Amino acid sequence: MSPSTPTKPSIVFAHGLWADGSCYSKVIPVLQREGHEVVSAQNSLDSLEGDVDAVHRALARVSSPAILVGHSWGGYVITAAGTDDRVAGLVYIAALGPDAGETPQELIGKFDAPPLFSHLDTEDGRIWIARDGISDFCGDLPEEEQQLVWATQGAPRAEVLGSTVDTPAWRSKPSWFLVTTQDHAVNPELQRFGAQRMGATVAEVDSAHLPMLSRPEAVLDLIRTAAGSV
Repeated sequence: MSPSTPTKPSIVFAHGLWADGSCYSKVIPVLQREGHEVVSAQNSLDSLEGDVDAVHRALARVSSPAILVGHSWGGYVITAAGTDDRVAGLVYIAALGPDAGETPQELIGKFDAPPLFSHLDTEDGRIWIARDGISDFCGDLPEEEQQLVWATQGAPRAEVLGSTVDTPAWRSKPSWFLVTTQDHAVNPELQRFGAQRMGATVAEVDSAHLPMLSRPEAVLDLIRTAAGSV
């Protein structure tokens, strides 16, 4: 084996709505130091198909096998992209874990609507977090970090809420799920429902919706467990 040949799985991240690839900035350097190749895909949030393509491009830049990590809407992305032969496992972070033909609207509607949904604005066909809603998105971060998240948010097209997955990757790939128990953006009960349905290995953390920023060690621990299992 060449000294440069990777000996650990690669890690490819998919971010959620109102975010970009830099939301993983507190975990990427640690994983790189630990010997993983890491790429965080930059999703356009225009369509599921476009975001899946972004993950496929990221997979082409790292060695196989790879672990896909999806946060929030990124759960839809990795559920669709994870059927790729280069993918060995799926890690869901405060995520939506759809079954075939299930839209985000239908999935979210299975449980009480989270508080964040009362603080969203729609403009030019895109959905934004209103300034008074940022505490429901990441209220366990320091105020300065909350305002940075708000200022750099990516605005998804409203149409993404009607997206569906044809073949859920979790039916054929092992999965892990981090439930965020203080989440006001994705109902924790919805997270538990999705994790149980996919037969995921589950961990929970006392966190709002962005644990990779507020509780990065919990995210790292679950990724390490997944990587060690494949």
